[in-house]
Amino acid sequence: VQLVESGGGLVQSGGSLRLSCLASGFRVDDYAIGWFRQKPGKEREGVAYMSKYDDEIWYPDSGKGRFTISSDRAKNSVYLQMNDLQPEDTAVYYCAAVRSVSILTRASDYPYWGQGTQVTVFS
Repeated sequence: VQLVESGGGLVQSGGSLRLSCLASGFRVDDYAIGWFRQKPGKEREGVAYMSKYDDEIWYPDSGKGRFTISSDRAKNSVYLQMNDLQPEDTAVYYCAAVRSVSILTRASDYPYWGQGTQVTVFS
């Protein structure tokens, strides 16, 4: 099982980025997927979650209204569209996978992680 994120970068406040997570060794629609972020000195926090088969999507307050999680089965990939980015969104963003039907919200529930991609938002 391997996850590889891409799409991070430097963006001005109010801008948008689309992060990609390419999965290999498993089918993304067989797993629950989460996008997390980690700020310096902080614990990882979830920003978007998708259940197995994309039946359920949920956003905690950190991602609600500005972030959108989606998947493309043909490309075996999951995406995180982030709009109206603010400096407080600066973090390393990770996608993670767990063999679960339902959404799991704790980082410790996820055994498979990508290497992360840096997102930096400047004002």
